[in-house]
Amino acid sequence: MKFKHLLLLTILWSGALTAAAQSDSIVGTWALTAADKLLPDGTRTSDFGDNPHGLVIFTADGHYSVEIYRADRAKFSSDDRAKVSTEEYKDASLSMSVHFGRYTVDPAKHTISFQIDRASWPNWDDTVQVRSYELKGDELLWKVARRPDGSIPITVLRRVSAGDQPKLTCPTNFEEHSKEGKTRAPDL
Repeated sequence: MKFKHLLLLTILWSGALTAAAQSDSIVGTWALTAADKLLPDGTRTSDFGDNPHGLVIFTADGHYSVEIYRADRAKFSSDDRAKVSTEEYKDASLSMSVHFGRYTVDPAKHTISFQIDRASWPNWDDTVQVRSYELKGDELLWKVARRPDGSIPITVLRRVSAGDQPKLTCPTNFEEHSKEGKTRAPDL
């Protein structure tokens, strides 16, 4: 009887390790290298302008965060949210794709399932979005479902290594921030 329990525990433990090892292949921080779209005629073009910015984080315990932004985002005309125009909000909304929640990986099917908690596109809140993916070394690529216009968004990421340093372009202290005429960050 004791042998059967030990055998059962060993089988369960090895299965858990295998599942963890398979899903761990994408665990880490990923920098966006391209946010493209494949058009119905087969042409691949930029979806978020030249040099889009973004970061994706997959944690070992199954959480994730995706942030994709156009590089050329226009600043709002006011630091007061109530005074920003509808057109400015529309432009800001269309210049990003952001969502977070939990994820699972099916390496046999080459899919990532995003259980989205919240997203910049509210229709994705509390949904599951499945993406086909390719992982080649330190490059991760996934495709989003076909849009109504027939295009297919493609996200391409590069694994961030411990030696990579972020490029900071914002003021690093309050004095520099004040020189730009800002005394505080906008209310969030």
